[in-house]
Amino acid sequence: MGKKVSPAKDFVAGGAGGVCLVFAGQPLDTIKVRLQTMPKPAPGQSPLYKGTWDCAMKTVNKEGFLGLYKGMAAPLAGVAPMFAICFLGFGIGKKLQQKHPHDNLTYAQFFKAGMVAGVFTTLIMAPGERIKCLLQIQADGPTKKYAGPVDCAKQLYREGGIRSIYRGTGATLLRDVPASGMYFMAYEFLQHVLTPAGSSRDDMSVARTLTAGGFAGMANWAVAIPPDVLKSRYQTAPHGKYPNGIRDVFRELMREEGIFALYRGVTPVMLRAFPANAACFLGYESTMKLLNWMFPDE
Repeated sequence: MGKKVSPAKDFVAGGAGGVCLVFAGQPLDTIKVRLQTMPKPAPGQSPLYKGTWDCAMKTVNKEGFLGLYKGMAAPLAGVAPMFAICFLGFGIGKKLQQKHPHDNLTYAQFFKAGMVAGVFTTLIMAPGERIKCLLQIQADGPTKKYAGPVDCAKQLYREGGIRSIYRGTGATLLRDVPASGMYFMAYEFLQHVLTPAGSSRDDMSVARTLTAGGFAGMANWAVAIPPDVLKSRYQTAPHGKYPNGIRDVFRELMREEGIFALYRGVTPVMLRAFPANAACFLGYESTMKLLNWMFPDE
């Protein structure tokens, strides 16, 4: 018999997991965006960053260690509610597929529930992602276009209204719906596979949760990275550069840089995915355990 699904508990525990994820993952997220959006070098010139380590060193040397945490206010303000909504969507997705409150779900059903979570998150994810990406590619200098997340949002609104703030929503949806399905399915699969014989999946193990959460994060990004590259480029491009949206970004990328450009930034993404999502699921499971103790199911 499965555990009773509680979307309200998923909401609270997901928010706690999101805070853990941001603190663990922000430095490598900054490096990922800088690698994805760096300009194409002129013939004979070396690229701005040779790779993950070079980007990290140049950022720390020029902007200090806190340069790696640039743009964190936007995801921190957005990630706790966003992960709360993500896990709420997952809870609702699970509940919709259960005929009885304690039914066990198949992996295909976990995937579908994860896709529901992806739809839920995109609505608040898209503007936060656009602001984060614009702040992350802004190097320190005497003049900065954006003073911070709020200033960035105001300027975007002045330039093109709410549509400017939400630019890239379709690309975010294209990334997050299949990736979230893979994320939750992989996590549940690994939790079950790693549970020793005679033990229960419901008995929380820190090592098992960290391992399952870390690999689930990597599975998520294996699906998400190509649309993420297109999204980052589209969201940071000057207004009007890509009139047909990410289709134009894709055509330009294929023409000028080839298919491997879709996986630019994959090293920092995968390096970040394991610890960030291990931290996220540990925060989620720990909070869920506390909530189940405080408010046991009837």
